[in-house]
Amino acid sequence: MNTERTPRIAIVGAGPGGLTCARILQRNGITATVYDHETGPEARNQGGTLDLHEDNGQIALREAGLLDDFFRMARSEGQEMRQLDHAAGTIGFHHVPEAGERFKPEIDRGQLRDLLLDSLQPGTVRWGHTLRSVDGPSEGPRLLRFTDGTTVEADLVIGADGAWSKVRRVLSDATPQYTGISFLEAWFHDVDDRHPDIAALVGQGSAAAADGERGLFAQRSSGDHIRVYVIQRVPTDWITAAGLTAEDTDGIRNLLLDRYRRWSPRLRRMLSHNDGLYVDRPLYALPVPHSWEHDPTVTLLGDAAHLMPPLGVGVNLAMLDACELALALAHHETIGDAVLAYEKTMLPRSADMQQALDGHAADLLSDEPHGPDGH
Repeated sequence: MNTERTPRIAIVGAGPGGLTCARILQRNGITATVYDHETGPEARNQGGTLDLHEDNGQIALREAGLLDDFFRMARSEGQEMRQLDHAAGTIGFHHVPEAGERFKPEIDRGQLRDLLLDSLQPGTVRWGHTLRSVDGPSEGPRLLRFTDGTTVEADLVIGADGAWSKVRRVLSDATPQYTGISFLEAWFHDVDDRHPDIAALVGQGSAAAADGERGLFAQRSSGDHIRVYVIQRVPTDWITAAGLTAEDTDGIRNLLLDRYRRWSPRLRRMLSHNDGLYVDRPLYALPVPHSWEHDPTVTLLGDAAHLMPPLGVGVNLAMLDACELALALAHHETIGDAVLAYEKTMLPRSADMQQALDGHAADLLSDEPHGPDGH
């Protein structure tokens, strides 16, 4: 990029997309600063596991110079997938990865984030910066205002801030809409010793079951953990409508056991033996298709640009977006030209994927192999 001075690039969001973008920019000699609302890298649990696909997520890691490190950390055995009969608890479809299979190995979200964070120059991520707004003219510079009263000027603002993106508001009035499907997350720890029956049922990767109205998706993480997602077609307020609170674990458990009463006792143990609270995660998606008028000083990637049901694209597309944007910035004369080139590829691809998945959140309740983001 030929400019009269070093461009000021601000990336909002220190998830896989934002960090991948920063890493590839730095590898190409371009400075970027990442701003995140969390107080630090250990502020919260980063979630379960995900797979990075050979044709998108792994492409980004290759450009980031981290693919070999990823393969050293990833779990190839995590590619195992089982589809279970909800009534009998027996295995139907069963994919066992071949030795050396690398199409979509698993890695814990926290491990991926640490891999990306550790690859960045010191001070790249500014923690504790909650964005309030992005102001200033479209020709720039843009002014980022944070809730603590601080401000930052930038020649380019990259919104990698997820489903409820603040950066998106500069470009679009679109807001995520509830899909009608909700996840309820349950955790199981020390599974081989404390929950051997569930560990045996899930195997080394993931296991799913559904009856058309409700489902279960179980996913093994490293460190002898399993996360189970209870999948239901329910209103967003289904817990309070039942007279319960999110902290009422026993009440929610009893409600679930009643709703899944016709399921196999083997599978119902995923509802009754979890360690700790449930976590309610209703699924949202952006309107289809989601696009915006080109702005040379602001763009989006990942869920901020194209939030979709978690049917196998989320993190992988975010990282591919990040890769393509960073390379465009490295190979074009101006920021505006780079953003335009990136969006000419990203927006049609996202629109095609959004249209393909529109209304298909209910597929998570089918007896075909599906799973949360990354699967």
